[in-house]
Amino acid sequence: MKGAGLQSALLVVFLCLAPGPGNAYETDQYSNRLEPLEDSMELLDERVNQSIENVVANWKGPRYDWKFVHSIYKDIGGRHWVDKIEKWAMNSDEVDRLRPERRDSIYQGHPVWATRVAGMFGVGPTIKLNGQLVGSDKLGHFLSQGRKFYRRYLWYLDEAKAAEKSAYTERALFGQMTTGVYSNADLVANFEGYRFYRSLFEDDIIPGKPSILAWEEDHWVIQRRFTWADHVNAYWDEALNVNHFDSLLYPYMKDRLETFCPEYFQAPERYEIENEEALKARYAHLELRDTSELRLDQLCVVGEKTYPSSGVTALQR
Repeated sequence: MKGAGLQSALLVVFLCLAPGPGNAYETDQYSNRLEPLEDSMELLDERVNQSIENVVANWKGPRYDWKFVHSIYKDIGGRHWVDKIEKWAMNSDEVDRLRPERRDSIYQGHPVWATRVAGMFGVGPTIKLNGQLVGSDKLGHFLSQGRKFYRRYLWYLDEAKAAEKSAYTERALFGQMTTGVYSNADLVANFEGYRFYRSLFEDDIIPGKPSILAWEEDHWVIQRRFTWADHVNAYWDEALNVNHFDSLLYPYMKDRLETFCPEYFQAPERYEIENEEALKARYAHLELRDTSELRLDQLCVVGEKTYPSSGVTALQR
C-alpha cells in the first residue's frame, strides 16, 4: 500500500508540473441529470456535414481515402487536448449544456491521490445528442481516437486487434493511469468514430445504408448525409455505461454515486437502457468492463435503504 501511495503521489506531482489541457478530462452525467436539455443533434449533424462538403468541394487529385479522413480530422478534429468540434460544443451559444459547478461534480471532495487529474481539472460539460446525455469529450474521442482506431484497422485488417490497442490507450496515459477512470463510454465513442470513417467509403457499415461518398471518374460525390443518430446510443452515457474505477478511487465513487439515489427514484426511467443486449453484442470485442453494480438501478435497489432527502425507501428485490 505504501508503494501504491508513493506512486500516486509522484504521479500527482508530475501532472501538476506538466502542461495541462485547456479543459477537463472527465465529464459528469449524474449531476443535474433531471434538468431539461435541448438536443443538439441537428446542430452537430450540420457541423460534420459541412466539413464533408468542404473537403469534397476543395478536393484535388486522385482518390485517396486516408487523405479525405485526415482532411476532416484537420477541419473539425485536432492535435490538441480538445478537438475543434468539441471546443465549439463547449462554448457555442447555440448548444445547450449541463455543467455542474466544479465543487459539485462527482469527482470533487475526494482525496487528490484518489481522483488525480479528474479532481484537479474539474469536469467538462454534458450535451444531449440523439436523445442521450453525452460528455463533450466524446466528440473528440469520436473524431480523433476514432481516426486512430481506423488507422490501426487499415494496418491490421483486424477489428478486434484495433480494439485491443484502443483499450490499451484507455488503460494508460490518457485513461486510468492518470485519472483512476477506465471509461467504457470512451471506448464506445472511439469505435463509433472508426465506423464513421469506414462508412465514408463502404456500404452497409451503417446497416442498410450506402457509403456517404462515392468516387466518380475524378471527383467525390456525396450520396447521403451524416447523422450522429447512426452512432450515438445509451452506451455513450457514463451514468448508464458506468466507468470502471481503480481501487484507489472506487470506494469514494461508490459512496458519491449513492447520493444520487433520490434522483433515481424520482425518475428511474432516466437510468434505463433500451435494447441493452444488442449493445452488448455490438461492443463485445471492445474490452468494456462490467460495472453494472454501480448503475443506479442496481446500486440504489439493494437491501432496505432509506434516503432522507426524498423519503423514498429502496426495497429488496
